[in-house]
Amino acid sequence: MANPTKLHGWRFGLRAAAVAACAALLVACGGGGGGGSSAAITPTPPVTPTAPAVPGAFDDTLAYSSLAGASLSAPNEDAAVIASHILLNGQQFNYTATTGHLTATDVRTGKASASFFYIAYTVAGAAAAKRPVTFFYNGGPGSSSIYLHLGSFGPRRLVSTIPNATVMPVQLVDNQETLLAQSDLVFVDAIGTGYSQAIAPNTNRSFWGVDADAAAFRDFVQRYVAVNKREASPKILFGESYGTPRTAVLANLLELAGVQVGAVVLQSSIMDYNSNCGVLDPGAISCEGYIPTYAATSAYYQRSNPLPTDFSAYVQQARSFAAGEYRNAMTAYLAGRVAPPAGVIAQLVGYTGLPVLTWQQNFDMGPDYYQRNAVPGKLVGRYDARVAAPTGSALTVDGDPSLTVINSAFVNGIGSYLSDELHYSARSRYTSSNNIGEQWDFSHDGKQLPDTIPDLAAAMTLNPAMKVLSVNGYHDLATPFHQTELDLARLGANPLIVLKYYASGHMTYLDDTARRAQQMDLINFFNSVTVTP
Repeated sequence: MANPTKLHGWRFGLRAAAVAACAALLVACGGGGGGGSSAAITPTPPVTPTAPAVPGAFDDTLAYSSLAGASLSAPNEDAAVIASHILLNGQQFNYTATTGHLTATDVRTGKASASFFYIAYTVAGAAAAKRPVTFFYNGGPGSSSIYLHLGSFGPRRLVSTIPNATVMPVQLVDNQETLLAQSDLVFVDAIGTGYSQAIAPNTNRSFWGVDADAAAFRDFVQRYVAVNKREASPKILFGESYGTPRTAVLANLLELAGVQVGAVVLQSSIMDYNSNCGVLDPGAISCEGYIPTYAATSAYYQRSNPLPTDFSAYVQQARSFAAGEYRNAMTAYLAGRVAPPAGVIAQLVGYTGLPVLTWQQNFDMGPDYYQRNAVPGKLVGRYDARVAAPTGSALTVDGDPSLTVINSAFVNGIGSYLSDELHYSARSRYTSSNNIGEQWDFSHDGKQLPDTIPDLAAAMTLNPAMKVLSVNGYHDLATPFHQTELDLARLGANPLIVLKYYASGHMTYLDDTARRAQQMDLINFFNSVTVTP
């Protein structure tokens, strides 16, 4: 059984139905916490209404639960609707924030199945047929959407200290990189996170699986489109981490349901769990997809020899090595444990600065081992390998300093933001992350672990105009950029599939420089999206 790993506060908990082996799965993009127990949650204290009431505010008196067996007795579609504004480049930009629930209806029974909690930012007066609506969600499984919501391209964001190994402050500011000028934005929480919950006779556990989860998201998107009369609007799906396989399945389900998807954004992808050696035990499959990330990270710490003078060329050389000499040697190693050639070991030593003996003994080096050994005396982050802390220090107790430095800001920030700015109050706790990986049904399309490249291919066949933007961080040890390249290459050459890279980690947007660059790439991408009749 592979060791559990944490990815954005959620575990990649893998259950193998027919075999005894288990692999650790990503716990998804954006944040963290989460205990070792599958029932453990990271809650935010409930927020109560403040007086005097603000016009449009909503005091939600329902009690929500993230437990597996929990359910609501009836649907609720109430919401806080608040007029707000943001200063962009010194100019006031007005928008409406809607915070509440919409009901997903089971297409088979016609009955309410789940109540989704969402926060939508919309701009009045924009032509719906030309203005996109973008649906954002994190992954896990078991993550709410707060990391994308308060970290990336919403109108408000938390001040970030990444890549410094210092705890982030809880400080919300106007987000100059918001995408609100280009698209309406909808941040939605998966069932069992935030305030999203199943409706009886379903329970939260009913939706904890690849297929059931994506089907519920399809029903939410359809409900949002119908309630808000957005049938003519370009629809964009924006998923992070486990949210990327969700996106592939969801896009196909929406297309089959007659809802055209204009584009998808894949933030830090794990499209095929079967190809990622951070999910399966190293030694079972090749870690080729990680080699360029090891090289990029070791160069960041100036441990490569020689140090690169042209980073892009250096990364390309590492790609070529991984797909060439390393792949050939790894094929022989996996087939018959043939010792790798000395020249291949020498190149690995040069790229990483790790000793010859280390590579001889760990030729198929997984990300856990690299995390602990890349920098002597330090543990480097899994989500962002540029964040490192002394081994045994307080920042390493949860196994990933790049999560530890951000978690408290997100968990604490969402509560005050909901009550003080969005004027939505609740009597129950907001579940930032729910450690449900071991309860998740990862089986999909006849496999014990999901491979969703065929789902994306099917969606793009149904809608040949659908565009794909893949966003990657060079220093992401959870969903390495080169493995994403290898997975997407299975779709063949397609000008509608674009990959972008940033000097950042899994949550590329937490780096100020990377977020600005990513915003510009997203603006260009959004402007290119059209809907084919």
